[in-house]
Order: sequence, then structure tokens, then C-alpha cells
Amino acid sequence: MKTLREVKPGESVRVVKLHGDGPVKRRIMDMGITKGVGILVRKVAPLGDPMEVNIRGYELSLRKADCEMIEVE
Repeated sequence: MKTLREVKPGESVRVVKLHGDGPVKRRIMDMGITKGVGILVRKVAPLGDPMEVNIRGYELSLRKADCEMIEVE
């Protein structure tokens, strides 16, 4: 299992599954991160938090904790 946190800047991946439960999973889905969507990792902060990604044509910053809940391929 590979999570979004393990993806390096410049790589593109596709969401396989969202982990987490209740409001946390709902918040991730409300940001446009759903099964099958493509994600391009733009930048990662020096200490690894946050990560800037490009999803559905817009840029989004995600915390490490959120990135660990997103399984990608």
C-alpha cells in the first residue's frame, strides 16, 4: 500500500482508496479527492508538512496526516 505522503514532487498518481472515518473522510472527499481522481504532487515543504498538490485543475495544500489516509497507485 502506497500513500500520498510517499509520493515525490513531480510525480502523478491516481487515488485507489480513502481511509479514515466519519467527518475526516468526508472533509477529504469535499476537497475533491475521490476514488479514481488523478493527483500531481507539486511541492513538499522542507519539513514535509504541508504538501501542495494539483487536483481537478486547482492547487490544494494537504497536511501529512491527511496524506497518509489517501492510498494511491
